[in-house]
Amino acid sequence: MFAEKMVELGSRRSTIREIFEFGNKRATEVGRDNIFDFSLGNPNVPAPQTVSDEIVRLVTTEDAAALHGYTSAQGDAVVRSQIAESINRTHGTHFTGDNLYMTVGAAASLCVCFKALAEEGDEFIAFAPYFPEYKVFVEGTGAKLQVVPADIDSFQINFDAFETLLNPKTKAVIVNSPNNPSGVVYSEETILKLTALLKERSEEYGHPIYLISDEPYREIAFDGVKVPYLTEYYDNTFVCYSYSKSLSMPGERIGYVVVPGEMEDFKAAYAAVCGAGRVLGYVCAPALFQRVAASCAGQTSDISVYRKNRDILYNELTRMGYTCVKPEGAFYLFPRSLEPDANAFCEKAKSLDLLLVPGDDFACPGHVRIAYCVKTEMIERSLAAFEKLAQMYR
Repeated sequence: MFAEKMVELGSRRSTIREIFEFGNKRATEVGRDNIFDFSLGNPNVPAPQTVSDEIVRLVTTEDAAALHGYTSAQGDAVVRSQIAESINRTHGTHFTGDNLYMTVGAAASLCVCFKALAEEGDEFIAFAPYFPEYKVFVEGTGAKLQVVPADIDSFQINFDAFETLLNPKTKAVIVNSPNNPSGVVYSEETILKLTALLKERSEEYGHPIYLISDEPYREIAFDGVKVPYLTEYYDNTFVCYSYSKSLSMPGERIGYVVVPGEMEDFKAAYAAVCGAGRVLGYVCAPALFQRVAASCAGQTSDISVYRKNRDILYNELTRMGYTCVKPEGAFYLFPRSLEPDANAFCEKAKSLDLLLVPGDDFACPGHVRIAYCVKTEMIERSLAAFEKLAQMYR
């Protein structure tokens, strides 16, 4: 009677959500302060005061009917122009509002792009470790997701494995940098090699291979690390952005897709994005938060908190004997588990009320994700538990 796949997806949570809910239940038993929950990538740093100020200004000075009414399907024209100007100031691009499509967060941005591109038999490629919902989103279009195994020594792209997966069915390649879950930023050298290969194969296959750049963590980068803006390297790039992390507004669900004017057959590409939004029911992103995003574009929450958390965790865990590639951005640490089975390792961690996410769901067994977008004092209190966990393997 119902779509079997939808029943399956709706009947079980992701591993991340399962661990998060376990933490909520456990907190009722032993107290929230005794749970070290590193499961969920939910920003703990508050939004800038300008966000609250702009909300208050809008709801107290604007006409309510207009403020809360429908916008154009692809987003308010003034909002799109303002955000395009902000992108141009930051990255030296030359977008206009006609290059943007406002969305209900990065998940909607991704789903719109996958739907705009996918035809029967198409394949999309992701690089492990990758956000698990990519598979759900891609398969929801009827396409197939191919996964490039991780280079666990650097978490840059494993090009040998990537080249073997590229084929004439490849429609697009997904890039997520700064990366969830590793925190790694793809270097300019990596991006240049990637885009050169895609140009070469696009010419060989007689059709473009698109890049889909998933960028909710773009501004959360540390130590002066440059995060390449991919439209400047490759014309056939869709940029999927969200204000969830940069402005700490995950619950407001606001983001956008950039379709560069240089993209091959731009008019058809933009029309496909609009059509995909229509089919998926994503037209007219939240009107109030379109306006807020436009007014606050280019600002960020206090990312120094995340850098401090990273430094504490990375320095202390590596001192204890954990092996980890140092994150350059986002708010995740992705160390190797202290035994080959990351699920078993996470179960041992649970016995210490230390809630970590096994890397298997990110297509990277033998690792665990630690979301350090939590209070610094909780990280400091958790270190004794991490030490006890390490001692179990000595």
